[in-house]
Amino acid sequence: MLDRTREYAPVGLVPLAWGFTAAAHLGYVGSHALFVAHVVIVGLLVAFGAVSWTEMDAGALQAWRGVIVAGVGVTLLGVASFRVPAVPGGVLRAATVVGWMLLPVRALAVTARRTPAPGLARVYLGAAMASVAGGAVTVVGLAAPLSAASGWLVLAGIGAVGVGQTASIAAAAWESSRPDSFSPGSGEHAI
Repeated sequence: MLDRTREYAPVGLVPLAWGFTAAAHLGYVGSHALFVAHVVIVGLLVAFGAVSWTEMDAGALQAWRGVIVAGVGVTLLGVASFRVPAVPGGVLRAATVVGWMLLPVRALAVTARRTPAPGLARVYLGAAMASVAGGAVTVVGLAAPLSAASGWLVLAGIGAVGVGQTASIAAAAWESSRPDSFSPGSGEHAI
């Protein structure tokens, strides 16, 4: 049961997180709900990392372990952003969002390189490119003078990253569910 939860929960959690981010950007989520979400994400990352740590010691999974560790730090910046004045708080929240856009890029590239299935490799590489492009568009939107266009740029960046990262985690779950699936930790097919 725990293995299945670890395998498939991210398929729902990744799009949920980016959907929540988009809703927050549009003003549909209050600051207390955002604070609680950051605390919950830190808890989930720590729990997932603790349960999976030894399984993530080689190959592509080692790169993903790095994403989890760095992700705890980046998300703690988000937690801190709700406990400081508005100006630095907004900068910390922006750094958290852009951080999560870019954190998986290296791990996605490593996974693409180690995956023997060309179609899946393209999904992972596409997700890495969507993360970089979405992060760049978001930074441009955040740096632009406040206008409707800057808000739409941020939303477009969130959307690109959400689609790319959701596709990659869905591909990973699908691949790991196959009996002859690739094991990203070993670089070999699991038999």
